[in-house]
Amino acid sequence: MLAAEDSPVVERTGTDEGVHVYDVIVVGARVAGAATALQFAEAGHRVLMVDRARFPSDKLSTLYIHQPGVDRLARWGVLDAVVATGCPALDRAVYQVADVRLTGCSLPAGDQRAAYAPRRHLLDKILIDAAVAAGVEFREGTSVAGAVFDGDRAVGVEFRAERAGRTGERAHLVVGADGMRSTMAKKLGADFVVQDPLRTCAYYSYWAGLPADFELYERPGNWIGVVPTNDATLIASYSPQAEFDVVRADPRAHYLESIRTTAPALYDRAMAAEQVDRMHGSGDQQNFFRQASGPGWALVGDAAHHKDSITARGINDAFWQAELLTTAVADVLHDPVALDKRLAAYADDLVDGLFECYRNTMAVGQLEVTGHKLAMLRAVAGSPRLTDRYFATASGVLTVEEFDDDELDAALSG
Repeated sequence: MLAAEDSPVVERTGTDEGVHVYDVIVVGARVAGAATALQFAEAGHRVLMVDRARFPSDKLSTLYIHQPGVDRLARWGVLDAVVATGCPALDRAVYQVADVRLTGCSLPAGDQRAAYAPRRHLLDKILIDAAVAAGVEFREGTSVAGAVFDGDRAVGVEFRAERAGRTGERAHLVVGADGMRSTMAKKLGADFVVQDPLRTCAYYSYWAGLPADFELYERPGNWIGVVPTNDATLIASYSPQAEFDVVRADPRAHYLESIRTTAPALYDRAMAAEQVDRMHGSGDQQNFFRQASGPGWALVGDAAHHKDSITARGINDAFWQAELLTTAVADVLHDPVALDKRLAAYADDLVDGLFECYRNTMAVGQLEVTGHKLAMLRAVAGSPRLTDRYFATASGVLTVEEFDDDELDAALSG
């Protein structure tokens, strides 16, 4: 993630002699930025991608890629590289609340029935390498100094490079993909269009020798997620945001107690395994949509939209946005009038496409177990078909409206 800079927006007019013009400059090179750069390069455009970090490097993440995201990796030609890292195929999901236990798997997206959860230092580098192989020019160790404007139109970016000092490049489209605290969003004046209070705080660590499926456990006031990854199993604990000060005072003790009280059998497995990493956590899981486009610019990934990680949809959303943007504008980059019209449509479509999951995440993040919810889960648990469709709704393969079919109505009324 690029750190916020305090320098002002750079305003210029006309064409600077010797300044290179790209079709697209992407600021940020993790899952949203690398996927976006890859898509534009595959469409035949000249793309510059920059990031302050050097890769491979890790970051806070739930790691989980639901089936629609896996399907995109397959279509982009990078799924084999992800599988080759050794992360297991996750084709069995478990969700337990009170006395209700669902065991099944999401319906497939395309040909992909399994989910995957590669470590981020592996996934991000795979996507960067794919983008570079497609023709993207990549500069790491490069931080943003400001956006370059011609009037109210973004026409480029100024950078502070480690060795080259302050440099600038021009592009027909500037894309901010630099995370929840996006520097580019600030420089471009992207206001929040939807914003909700923080829901949860989360801490996680990795465990070796802990066999597991993709597992979810819930009780009032706590949520536990279990995600097998390359060399260990991630266990995450979610608590109400109001408890953050208490939790962070002794995160490991609170974490272990949450696992013990919410998922006792999982706790026993963990105690027979080995914790192999420190605690990682955050009490700043913001919930918002930002204005996602303007004249000559767009935001993708967490820069455009962020929500609590409890539903683990961030990577999927980033991949979806990368395709949404490139499909919308790749053929009109050299036509400013048409480009701005398509960018405005992209911003509207982004909210429309992600708002249902956002609303559902806000509900899950309340960490409440209602009687209505338990009744629905009991009805679902009695049918393997409904169970798989329930997990498909969580993965994004089905919408809530598609899940609510005649069989569910009959199970609820029976």
